[in-house]
Amino acid sequence: MRSTHRLGVLALLGSLAGLGCEIEKNAATPEQPRIAAPPPSCPPAAPTVVAAAAPPATPYSGHGLSSVSPEILAEFAPAKLPADVSRRIQSMLDVRAPGSGRLTEAGKTLFFSWSISGSRQIWRLDGPQRFPVQVTGGEDSTALATVTPDGRYLVLSRDRKGEENPGLYLQDTAGGPLVEVQHKAGVQTSLQLVTDDSKSLYYRANDIKNDSYAIYRYDLADKKRELVFDKEGIWSVDDWKSDGRLLLSKEVGSNMAEYFEYAPATKTLTPLFGQGEREDYQAVYGAAEGEILVKTPKLGEFRRVYSWKAGKLTPITPDVKHDVEMFTIDRQKQRILYQLNEGGYFKVHGLDPKTYKEIKLPDFPAGADNVYIGATTRNGQFTTFAVDTGKGPLQSYSTDWKTRKLVAWHAGSSPEIDATRFARQTLESFPARDGTQIPMFVRRPAACDKPCPVIVDFHGGPEGQSTAGFNPGAQAFVEAGFIYVEPNVRGSDGYGKTWLHADDGPKRLAVITDIEDASKYIRASWGDAGKAPKIGIYGGSYGGYSSLVGMTMFAGAYDAGVEIVGFSNIVTFLQNTAPYRRPLRVSEYGDPDKDREALLKLSPITYIDRVRAPMLLMQGANDPRVPVGEAVQIYRALEAKKLAAKLYVFADEGHGAQKRENQALMLGHSIRFFQEHLQGKKAQ
Repeated sequence: MRSTHRLGVLALLGSLAGLGCEIEKNAATPEQPRIAAPPPSCPPAAPTVVAAAAPPATPYSGHGLSSVSPEILAEFAPAKLPADVSRRIQSMLDVRAPGSGRLTEAGKTLFFSWSISGSRQIWRLDGPQRFPVQVTGGEDSTALATVTPDGRYLVLSRDRKGEENPGLYLQDTAGGPLVEVQHKAGVQTSLQLVTDDSKSLYYRANDIKNDSYAIYRYDLADKKRELVFDKEGIWSVDDWKSDGRLLLSKEVGSNMAEYFEYAPATKTLTPLFGQGEREDYQAVYGAAEGEILVKTPKLGEFRRVYSWKAGKLTPITPDVKHDVEMFTIDRQKQRILYQLNEGGYFKVHGLDPKTYKEIKLPDFPAGADNVYIGATTRNGQFTTFAVDTGKGPLQSYSTDWKTRKLVAWHAGSSPEIDATRFARQTLESFPARDGTQIPMFVRRPAACDKPCPVIVDFHGGPEGQSTAGFNPGAQAFVEAGFIYVEPNVRGSDGYGKTWLHADDGPKRLAVITDIEDASKYIRASWGDAGKAPKIGIYGGSYGGYSSLVGMTMFAGAYDAGVEIVGFSNIVTFLQNTAPYRRPLRVSEYGDPDKDREALLKLSPITYIDRVRAPMLLMQGANDPRVPVGEAVQIYRALEAKKLAAKLYVFADEGHGAQKRENQALMLGHSIRFFQEHLQGKKAQ
C-alpha cells in the first residue's frame, strides 16, 4: 500500500530498501497554529535565476552499480574515521529501539525487526520482556511483511546492498532456512496479502515490464504461482474480500491514485473512484457491504476518512485542521484506528466501524510526543503500538482489546548514555520573504561557543515532513556544539494540500526561496554580541538536493554543505531514475521535455559558478532512486572549477545506508566536516 514518507537525513542513514527518499509507511504526530498559504494576490517571490544551462556534455547513463566504473568506486571510496570519532558515533548509534512488530493470533509471540546485528533482521520474543531470539541473519536487510494467520510462516522481504529490488521469502515461525517465493535480479517483489485460510499469498512484481506491476497468487502448499492481473500501470492490492474480490489502486502521480475492484474469477475490472481526477486517495473495505473507507483531502484542505457508498463520500473523522496521517481497520471490522498529524506530533484515535462513534483506547504514557499504530492480529484481538516519549528510544506495547491494558514487550536501549539529558525539540517558525511562517523543529545544546553554529537539515521527499520525537542522530550534532534545525518548507506534507502542492512542477521556482530564507532569519536573529552564527546546510535525498540548492543557487546563504543521495540536475535525474519511479517523479517535478527550462533553472548544477563554500557529497552506488551519476557529475563540475569539495561513494549501499558501519561513516564524516568549516576544528 502507498503511504507518506517522513524521513529526514538521519533516518535515511538507517533506512531500509523500499523506504528512504520517497515513501515511508505510517509515520504520524503538539499543537501548532495553522500555517496559512500565501494569498493568490500575493505570490511568493521567485528566486534569482540565470539562463538555463545544458546538461553535462557527456551525461551519465543509467543507475545502480553497473552504471559506475570500478575506477570511480576506488577513487571515491569512503575514508575511515579516526578511532576517537568512531567511538563517539558508534556509542550514539547504540541508542536505538526495535520495531513495534507483529503478534501471533494468540498474542503470545512477537516478531519484530532490529538492526542490532549490524543489518536489519527479524527477532522473536516468546512473551513480554523475554530474551529475544534472532531468526534471520546475514548482511542482507530483511523486513517482516506479515505472519500467516495460522501462525506457521513468516513472510519476509529481503534486499541486497540497497538495490531496492527485494525478494519475497517464507520462513517457519520456529526458525530455519528461508524458502524463496521470488527474488529476481532487477525486479521488485512485494507482498500484497495472505488469504484468511493461510493457503495463498498475493504479491506484485515488475517482472513483465519494469515500469508496471503485475499481481500474482502463490500457493503455499505446492509452491506454485499463477498470474492474476497484468494490466500496465503501477498497481497495488489495498484490500480483499473473502469471496476473492480485490480492491486495487493504480498510482498515477505523486500522492495520486485511482481505485478499482477486480474479480479474478471473471476477470472483471470495475472503476470505483479517482479515474481521471489525479487526487490523493487511500482506501480499504469498510464494515458494511458496498462500503469503502477512504482517506482523502478531496473535499477539504486536510485529509479525512470518509465512508464511500455508491459514489458518495460521507466524512467519519472530525473536521479538524490536521491531516489524518494513516488509518486501519482490522480484518474482523471491529474498530477503526487512525493517527492525526498535529503539526509534526502524532496522536491516535479510534472509531466504531458501524456507528463511527469514538471508542475507548488504551491509556498511553502521559505526555508522549508520538504514538504510532502498529499491526492488528487477524482475529482483531491484539494491536501493537510504538510510543515515543521524547525522553528515550521508542517503546513497543500491545493491547488486548478485551481489557485495553497496555503490555510493554520491549524497550529501547541507551547503553552508557543518559538519554534523559537529550535536547528536546521546540516548535518554532521563520518568516519567508512573502511573510509566510515556515514551521521548524529546533534543538539547542546546553552550552556552545557563542554564537552557536547552526545546522539546517532539510527533509527528503519533497513530500515528506520533519517530525517531533526522540532523535539520537540530531543529538550527535547537538553534543558537538551545534543548534539543530529541521524546517518544513512549502511542499512538505502534514499541513494541508495547499502547502503540499505549493512546489509541484514549475511552481517550485516560487517557493524554493524558503531554503535561503531559513538562513537569512537565523543570521539575523540568532547572533551574539553583534556577530552572526555560521550556518551549515544538510540533507538526504530531496534534502540532499535542497542542500545543493542552498550551496549553488543561493551561494553565500550557508557556510558549508553536506548532501547525501541528492540529485544535481533534475533533467538527468528524471532520465535515469528507475523506470517504475519516473512517472511518479515527473508529476512532482515536471516533465523533462515540456518543463525542461524550468527544471534546468531549478537544477543546482546550473549555478556551479556561484559556489564559494566547501561541500561534502555522499552517495550509494546501488541507488535506484537517485543515480550515482548525479553525485559524480556535480563533483566533477566543482573539481573543474577548483572548488572545495569531497565525494564519498559507498559501493555496498543504495538510497541511504543500511549497514551499521556505513551509517557511522556518513554521520561521522558529516559532523567532522561541519566542525572543521563552522567551528574551525581541523580534522586529524
